[in-house]
Amino acid sequence: MQRIIIIFLCLLFLLIYTIPASSSSHTIFEKVQEHRLINGATVLLVERHNSPTVAAYISFRVGGVNETSQERGVAHLLEHMLFKGTKTLGTKDYAAEKPLLEKIKTVGQQIDVLRNRHDADPEEIQQLQDQLKGLQKEHRKLVVKNEFSKIYGENGGVGYNAFTGKDSTTYLINLPANKLELWAAIESDRLENAVFREFYTERDVVHEERRRSYESSPDGLMYETLLATAYKVHPYRNPVIGWNSDIDNLDPDQIRIFFEKYYTPVNMVITLVGDFDSEATLQMVEHYFGKLAPGVPVPPVVDKEPEQKGERRVTINFDAEQQLMIAYHKPAMPHKDDYVFDILLQILSEGRSSRLYKTLVVEKQLVTDVGVFTAPGSRYDNLMILSMTPRYGCSCTDIEDAVYVELDRLKSELLTSAELDVARKQIMTSILRGLEGNGGLARMLSSYQTLGDWHYLVDYEKQLNLVTAEDVMSATKRYLRADNRTVVTLIRGEN
Repeated sequence: MQRIIIIFLCLLFLLIYTIPASSSSHTIFEKVQEHRLINGATVLLVERHNSPTVAAYISFRVGGVNETSQERGVAHLLEHMLFKGTKTLGTKDYAAEKPLLEKIKTVGQQIDVLRNRHDADPEEIQQLQDQLKGLQKEHRKLVVKNEFSKIYGENGGVGYNAFTGKDSTTYLINLPANKLELWAAIESDRLENAVFREFYTERDVVHEERRRSYESSPDGLMYETLLATAYKVHPYRNPVIGWNSDIDNLDPDQIRIFFEKYYTPVNMVITLVGDFDSEATLQMVEHYFGKLAPGVPVPPVVDKEPEQKGERRVTINFDAEQQLMIAYHKPAMPHKDDYVFDILLQILSEGRSSRLYKTLVVEKQLVTDVGVFTAPGSRYDNLMILSMTPRYGCSCTDIEDAVYVELDRLKSELLTSAELDVARKQIMTSILRGLEGNGGLARMLSSYQTLGDWHYLVDYEKQLNLVTAEDVMSATKRYLRADNRTVVTLIRGEN
């Protein structure tokens, strides 16, 4: 399941940043209205009157890549905490709740301090834990669970969700057009008056999420190991969820500081696509979100990954069938070679006619599936990753040899014009399908604006069409080298 999720996210990223400038997409872009509120918030509006619904996205230019070593996992835990309510939502009596929350925080912080001391008294820790449980039990009587979701559900909202990545954080929902002001009232209240209730309970939930998604999952463990091996300096090496020691030391005050600094208008993109009047909607957005304090811009990451000087290999012993991942460092958008890799991904693994599928799955029957995708982010130089599940009895060595033969073909044989044309058409077809719904367009605009500027999309097809067979050959020689490669193999360990 984790492999499916990773491949799906990768395909989604391809969908997001490969937009054609065909007549239909040009028509869409012409309808985009961009506004900047006085406090720095960016607002993107697209009117679509084919159904009485609106896709509403709020994204922030902050994610796991922006965390320091003292706060890894903050953005992900914040995603959890921002569903817990505000001073008016999620509580039966905030005046009674507030002092309880302070007591819970004080006791929780005391426990964390003692746990980090080698000479801590276990009995003292246990007494504090018992005190914390008592306070949490008392606090639960004042909490209204999932009130955001209930309100949205009762008013026709669907797909209420959030996701935190390396480069950004997004909160989204699709709802009836006549409920758009309800959305504005709830979401602006969440940003202005968020209450981080049930903090320590939720921190335990994140620990369990990490155990389930990474430590007990062969796919998650491989992916996490791959990033930590391929990157030595750049924070793309760190998991968004954080390492266990990071999660253990996340603190309510620390998270509040991060939230109030960066989850603010100067780092925010509001994207609305659907059935509304733009002028009236902009006034409404200004009324609810224009009052928020600007905050400070998220600083750029200055850590630069040094050039890899040799192949890196890791073998993981795990009680599961063997798996293989191979990664190569590559540039990210807007570098010219990033367009080349869009073509490469299509030719190598998209569909049954792709090169690796035909060779590894059909002809040699070495693997049951093969996927090629870019990760872990798009704001800074990233990786092209090949992921394969060997057939029973097939060795990873044989699979690697077959993969490298196919990659070497790209270095010695030019792609035909027919192959290039088919790859471009397949990319464009996938993109246009994704733009049919309000949510797909909202996600695309929101994602690209948080990465830099949605206008980058306008001439994408033109840039893609400029990629030549010689460009592909040159890029494969430049990046798909053994000394730029990281290989992670998972095998069943001995009992």
